[in-house]
Amino acid sequence: MKNSHIIHALGTVLGCLISTSAINLFLMTNHLLSGGLTGIGIIIYYLTGLPVGIQVLIYNLPLFIWAYKVMGKEYIASTIFGTVMFSVCVDVTQFLRDYQPVDDPMLAAIFGGVFVGTGYGIVFRSNGTTGGLDIVSAIIKKYYSINMGMMNFMFNCVIMAASMFIFGPKPAMYTLICMFVSATLTDKVVAGFITRKAVLIVSEQSAMISEGIIHEMGRGVTFLHAEGAFLHRAEKVIFVVVTLTQIAKLKSIAYRYDPTAFMIVVDANEVMGRGFTIPLVKIEEMVRKRDEEIKSKAGK
Repeated sequence: MKNSHIIHALGTVLGCLISTSAINLFLMTNHLLSGGLTGIGIIIYYLTGLPVGIQVLIYNLPLFIWAYKVMGKEYIASTIFGTVMFSVCVDVTQFLRDYQPVDDPMLAAIFGGVFVGTGYGIVFRSNGTTGGLDIVSAIIKKYYSINMGMMNFMFNCVIMAASMFIFGPKPAMYTLICMFVSATLTDKVVAGFITRKAVLIVSEQSAMISEGIIHEMGRGVTFLHAEGAFLHRAEKVIFVVVTLTQIAKLKSIAYRYDPTAFMIVVDANEVMGRGFTIPLVKIEEMVRKRDEEIKSKAGK
């Protein structure tokens, strides 16, 4: 097995442990629910006492067959691994139900959502899945191009409606809060907590602005070649990624050379590469090498 596969597998196991521990420690100790097939399993557990992990595994068996026929071997292999680990972890960590760190359903919903979402996010970052409605959503999306998030939301609404008739509205309401927090944390973990800023600058002084960014901020700049729709004139659009604290400096450089420069600043999650996840060499060395290359090309 390749090292990357081992890392992904360990990430899936870790994520399953975190999410299932939170389900047992925060949700089930306060008689709350969860989304997906796990939510169905918890409802049946409250009514019959049948272990949740065994239920989740049984409910996924027909989905495995369906996914194997539709999605192929590679997809089903990772799905089975993630689902089995999740099912095992749910029952292995059930001893946590003997503890109750919080007896307030609201706090349980919030903290449960934080840890469940974090666990799911780690699983998804590890290129894994816990099966269940993810399988159904993936298959439906393949044929009908329906958003997976919307499909999961619709399925979960049906589960919450059923739970309201069985247990009353309060557990369902708290569970909806938990699901919202969980979905938010899942997205954050998958996309990355560290947010950078991607900036687009349109200016007639793009060359001077870019030089200022390179020399004063030590950031690389990319020119995007565009054409203005009004005058049909070629433009060089500056594209640069900076940290939040560098935005003010970037604005100062841009407006120094062109007070009428058009600038767009948007969030950029999990920026990777030189200057961010790979150390950036000194700007003087970069500029020197660039100038040497320009002189070399000019001499040919």
